[in-house]
Amino acid sequence: MRSVADQSVAELGGRMSVLARQQRDHVQLDGLLHRLRDASHEEQLPVLLDLYRLVFPHAFAEESVLWPVMRRVLPDGEALTLQVEQEHQEVNELVTRLESLELGTPEREAALDRLAEVLREDVRDEEDELFPRLQERVPVSQLRLLGIAWEVVSRVAPTRAHPIVARRPPGNVIAALPLTILDRSRDRLDGIRLRGAGPAEGALHAATAALTRAAHAVEHHPAMRRGEDPSTRVDPQPGPPWALLGAAALVAVAIPIALARRPQR
Repeated sequence: MRSVADQSVAELGGRMSVLARQQRDHVQLDGLLHRLRDASHEEQLPVLLDLYRLVFPHAFAEESVLWPVMRRVLPDGEALTLQVEQEHQEVNELVTRLESLELGTPEREAALDRLAEVLREDVRDEEDELFPRLQERVPVSQLRLLGIAWEVVSRVAPTRAHPIVARRPPGNVIAALPLTILDRSRDRLDGIRLRGAGPAEGALHAATAALTRAAHAVEHHPAMRRGEDPSTRVDPQPGPPWALLGAAALVAVAIPIALARRPQR
């Protein structure tokens, strides 16, 4: 079997094929990992945000769209997809850990090195093993339909680490809407902060912290863990009160509106 990395777009089924879309994302990921390796401590944060916005929707779409198909069409699809789900789980756990580590510490640098290593392992497993096997079993027409479904799901998927949420339907599908709203609101606020928010810096920091706590509260709902394989399960600690979700939703709406109404300089 030829690796997806060594095939042309035409061989992969054209630009609409899910394999060609995967290949494009993997090339972009490689560039981001090189940027992260060369970044100073202060430059790591914007690179990591770009990395998260690529990696987590990509993985969510795989787990929701592609892996169920592979489990159905490949005799060893269960074992193959479980291995990748375990890699995805480790990425989620590493990123969650990074949130609590100070810039420049040896612990943080070790976590970043391991994150890059796992992401590269994941790409190799998919390009060299999973996707060539899928290519053998699925016609080009279906690869293109899967590509459309994968693209739609990835555009409305969560963009942050959620290690407690199931890596399989229906749990990950149930979690998608609330976590996507919270994550993408947080992305917007973090983007404003990184560009320089001036007097609003404190309010933005408080808002992103509230959104983070709300997302963790969502993760703890039992419905979000349905369908998960035991090997990717994390035993959750008690989550924050569910009333926090309402407050965080107000923050997610109110802060961007307030910033948008600030007078332009």
